[in-house]
Amino acid sequence: MVAIEVKNLVKSYGSIEAVKGVSFSVKDGEIFGLIGPNGAGKTTVLRVVSTLLKITSGSVKITNLDVEKDADKIRKIISYLPEDAGAYKNLTGRAYLQFIANFFDAKQNQQMIQKGIEIANLGERIDDRVDTYSKGMMRRLLVGRALMINPKLAILDEPTSGLDVINAQEIRKLVKNTAKKGTTILLSSHNMLEVEYLCERIALISDGRILEEGEPKTLMDKYEANNIEEVFMRVVQQ
Repeated sequence: MVAIEVKNLVKSYGSIEAVKGVSFSVKDGEIFGLIGPNGAGKTTVLRVVSTLLKITSGSVKITNLDVEKDADKIRKIISYLPEDAGAYKNLTGRAYLQFIANFFDAKQNQQMIQKGIEIANLGERIDDRVDTYSKGMMRRLLVGRALMINPKLAILDEPTSGLDVINAQEIRKLVKNTAKKGTTILLSSHNMLEVEYLCERIALISDGRILEEGEPKTLMDKYEANNIEEVFMRVVQQ
């Protein structure tokens, strides 16, 4: 089953065309990565998929639901974690998860909160105020918030941006384990080595266009490269 289908997506801001005819599809339960430098159009694509931005032209479907016609239905089955996401700093970590859980089915409320606590893995610090958290702790709390609702699709924008090696590794494990349980993951990153580790398939994007797509190993073999960074440089140079 196809979880995401993007066809000829164009997104313009006035005279600036940020996304220029992007097409790709993501299979159900797959981890798919949009890879490219800052300003390549990755975040714009993610915001369109998450129903936050209107399409200029083209189409995007999530589990066969149209992002423009069926936005309300889509929002009930997805979770979006922006790169610059934050939490209410005057709340404790637990209270923040409780606040988010209150928007969902009351019958699953406590179960959802417990799952968020387990994913965040903050120990006793879960009952401290968010404004006392390090960047790594904050990001783990936000990943817990994004994944505790058991979304059919989790959209993660630069999930480990700015984190140290230990925190980044913990979040990568969380993402992989979530996909194993059936959640489709669409993520963006400019960290190509990270995505090589995480993703089953990737699309290399630059200047609003997809330049190449496929499984990391297949692409490395095709371009006789040691890693995805080398693949990207060779694709761009062509």
